[in-house]
Amino acid sequence: MRVSVIGGSTVTDDQYRQAHRVGELLGERGHEVVCGGLGGVMDAVCSGARETGGHTIGILPGEERAAANEDVETAVATGMGNARNVLVVLNGDAVIAVDGSNGTLSELGHALDMGRPVAGVGTYTLEGIRSVESAEHAVDYVESAL
Repeated sequence: MRVSVIGGSTVTDDQYRQAHRVGELLGERGHEVVCGGLGGVMDAVCSGARETGGHTIGILPGEERAAANEDVETAVATGMGNARNVLVVLNGDAVIAVDGSNGTLSELGHALDMGRPVAGVGTYTLEGIRSVESAEHAVDYVESAL
């Protein structure tokens, strides 16, 4: 399964740890990670996934694949800016959100429109998003929802 992991590009230490743990769990369980490919939650989830042998895909806002964080294995340059958010969600079977701001909110809207199962750890509370307290609960939820 491919899981899109979304969230803030600047995060607290706790948010980084949560996202890193999401990546570890996804990698341990044989899932691929799709994200925006840059920093914050994106960097943390890729780092965790790579440490456990998971494959990471970064869908970048700019035109340079080299802009991806060092743990993105497959970088996709789009030149689309934040319009690439729809592609981040489209390429996952489910979505996990950790924290986030306006870009995350747009991705959540796309995920809900597409009917993707969505788990949120410390993110927006919206109808259709399963709020969970830990990385483990987030991964368990998206696995059980598919």
